[in-house]
Amino acid sequence: QVQLVESGGGLVQAGGSLRLSCAASGPSYGPYAMGWFRQVPGKNREFVAAVSWSGGSTYYADSVKGRFTIYRDKDKKTLYLEMNSLKPEDTAAYYCAADYRGMEIRFREEATYDYWGQGTQVTVDS
Repeated sequence: QVQLVESGGGLVQAGGSLRLSCAASGPSYGPYAMGWFRQVPGKNREFVAAVSWSGGSTYYADSVKGRFTIYRDKDKKTLYLEMNSLKPEDTAAYYCAADYRGMEIRFREEATYDYWGQGTQVTVDS
């Protein structure tokens, strides 16, 4: 059974930085991809960033490109999201997701990911 445990959320002033972490535990194979999504109450969850676990290719939403950096530590099976120049509109619950199926990976789509973390709140105060 795969478990994803997130940490690093909190309250930060606009222009500040935070780093989210997501530790994966489970089978020795995989994941094939991991990503971050975020959700504001009353809205759909939206894609933030993703990484191909083996090759390290990265993908970003336009709204965070240039400000956020996704990277992974393969040995620790941990995913990170470095968030800089934070804006009030970045306020959301952030979810880590992992794909352990490796079939037709569409990095920006929720349906690609079969395991999800519990979410960590990020609040950016103006």
